[in-house]
Amino acid sequence: MLYNRGYRYYLPQRRMYEGTLNHGADIPESSPGLRIGQDLIRATVPFAEESATVSWRYVGVTFAMLAGALAGAGFAPWWPLQLLFSILSAMLMVRAFIMYHDFMHRAILARSRPAWFLFRVYAAIALTPPRSWKKSHNYHHGHVGQIAGPNFGAFPIMTTRMWHDASRAARTGYRIERHPLTILAGYLTIFVVSITLLPLLRNPTKHWDSLLALLGHAAIIAVLWYFGGFNAAFFVLLLPMTIASAFGSYLFFAQHSFKRMHILSEEAWTYYRAAMESSSFMRLNKVMQWFTGNIGFHHIHHLNVRIPFYRLPEVMAAIPELQSPVTTSLSLRDINDCFRCCLWDEERQRMVSYREAARLAPGTAG
Repeated sequence: MLYNRGYRYYLPQRRMYEGTLNHGADIPESSPGLRIGQDLIRATVPFAEESATVSWRYVGVTFAMLAGALAGAGFAPWWPLQLLFSILSAMLMVRAFIMYHDFMHRAILARSRPAWFLFRVYAAIALTPPRSWKKSHNYHHGHVGQIAGPNFGAFPIMTTRMWHDASRAARTGYRIERHPLTILAGYLTIFVVSITLLPLLRNPTKHWDSLLALLGHAAIIAVLWYFGGFNAAFFVLLLPMTIASAFGSYLFFAQHSFKRMHILSEEAWTYYRAAMESSSFMRLNKVMQWFTGNIGFHHIHHLNVRIPFYRLPEVMAAIPELQSPVTTSLSLRDINDCFRCCLWDEERQRMVSYREAARLAPGTAG
């Protein structure tokens, strides 16, 4: 468990890691020079304080803008305007998702009943039912940077040795899960199937909120189609969800599958190393930082999940040790590099492509 000012953050299905951050117990004094490990984690604790007023201002403005953009997508008299409003809605959905993500991490508005209601409604519309999302995302935080056993809450990563030993069916499945088309179709492949439908099928009693999300989402589409025709359903929900899901899926993929990332053994794994070596900082302009809710400061988020999204740039500016992270961006070159980083080569300690893996062991990879 990672303790932060009295809250607990659960990491299911892994050996618990303990560090008492709220009073500094069991944490050594900062050593001279650069801070690492728990010293650096402790340095982030003062930033894990939210202002409820600020949080509500950001949440209120974002959801008001989203409602307005969706109304424009539905009622604009000219389809190019509907398209413009639909794209804007998609980007605002990404920002709203980051706020939901922070709420689920208890980084913002954790004790607010109105926020609880708002984000539960949003979760149903956005196909991120809280039970399956929390379980899979906490597992992700507890295993990022590892070759974790089950593929749960993240895109899978094989080592080159595992790849060479895998059956053709296993390789095909792995390629499909990490393929760009799977990410582009994230609305269906990730949000409908992986996050919502599969947990429901595996455990209907526990994941009843997944059924509500599916029924609610389908009902919204049906109502829009009935009263506004195909155009209303398409521009108000189907298109923005498709764009937002694809973009959000890529952000998640790229921040843990990039050229200079490292995979850590279970013995070497710590929160500090997973954040600094296996999570990227995505270089974005100010506009994209706003739409993505600063999720590009991902190395800081993995170091301390309780820091509100709007304070992440402040943390990076204040702590020198966080200012030289491994990076990626939305440039075509970096996007291509992210998709080429397919397998972890244990001998060379770097990510390699399928072609490189085949060349390193001729005749064994396909």
